[in-house]
Amino acid sequence: MPGMATTAAPVPPPALKRAAIYGVAVLAVLIWAGTPAATKLAVGQLDPWAVGVLRTLIAALLALPLLLWRPAPLPASRGGRSALALASLGGFALFPLLFSFGVSRTSAGHAALLIAVAPLFTGLIAATLVGRLPGRAWWLGALIALLGIVVLIDDRFGLALSDGSLFGDLIVIAACFAAALGYVAGARAAREIDAWSVTLWNALGAAAVLAPFALALLPWPALWSLGWSGWAALIYLAIPASMLAYALWYWALAQDDIGRTGTIQFAQPLLGMLIAVLLLDEPLTWPLLIAAALIVAGVALAQRKG
Repeated sequence: MPGMATTAAPVPPPALKRAAIYGVAVLAVLIWAGTPAATKLAVGQLDPWAVGVLRTLIAALLALPLLLWRPAPLPASRGGRSALALASLGGFALFPLLFSFGVSRTSAGHAALLIAVAPLFTGLIAATLVGRLPGRAWWLGALIALLGIVVLIDDRFGLALSDGSLFGDLIVIAACFAAALGYVAGARAAREIDAWSVTLWNALGAAAVLAPFALALLPWPALWSLGWSGWAALIYLAIPASMLAYALWYWALAQDDIGRTGTIQFAQPLLGMLIAVLLLDEPLTWPLLIAAALIVAGVALAQRKG
C-alpha cells in the first residue's frame, strides 16, 4: 500500500506502559475467545452469509449514531486513509464473511486451532511493510505456542479429519489472513487518529460495501423466527467481539511492536478453554496444563527481541 511501507516503527514504551498495552491486548483476546463458539451457534440457525453480513451491519448500527453525535476524524495522510480502508475491508467485511463460511463447514475445534495462525500473519505482514523479518526467537516462540495449541485442541475436540472439512479449514485460514491484514492496517491508521475512530469508520465502511447485497440476499423470514440464542450470538459478535475488541486491539498494536504484541493472540484458544473450565465446570486435564505451559512459554519467548 502506498505510504505504508515507509512508516517508522513506534518507539518501544517504558515498562509501565507496556504492561498497560499487554493488559489491553489480553482483554481484546479474552473477548475474542468466545468468537468460534458464538459463530458456530449463529450459523446453526442462520445461513453463514447472513451471519457474516449481520455481524457487520449490527456493528454499523452502533457506529452510525456515535459518528453523528460526535464526528470522528479521518487520517490526514494518504497512507493513513489507505490503511483505514484496508482495515475496514479486511477486518470488518472479509473476515466475518469468510470466518462464518469456514466455521459452517468445519468443527469449532479446527476453527479455534486455525485462529492461531492470525498472529503469525500479523507479524509477517507488519515485518514485510517495514522491511525486516522477525528474528529467530520470534519464530521459535511461535512454533512452541502453535505446538501448545495443537495439544490443547486435540485434548478438547480431537483433530481427526472427520471433525471438519479441508475446505472449511482453508476458508478459516483465509479469514485469519484477512483479519491480520486488517490488524496491521488498523494499527497504522490508529497512529494518526484514535483507535475508537478507526473502529467506527471500519464498521461504517464495511457496512456500506455489504448493505446493497444484504438488502437483496438476507433471509428475512428466517430472521423473524430467529431464537434468543441466535440473536445473542449475533449481538456478541457485532458489539463486544467487533467494536470493543477491535478498538482495544488497534490501540495496543499501535503503541508497540506489532509482531511482538500480536503474539498475545496465541493465548486465545487457551483463554477459551479456561473460560469453559471456570464457568462450565469442564475438567482441568493434564493435556490442558501442558498446552498452557507451552503457549505461555512460546508467547514469552516471542516477546524477546530476536
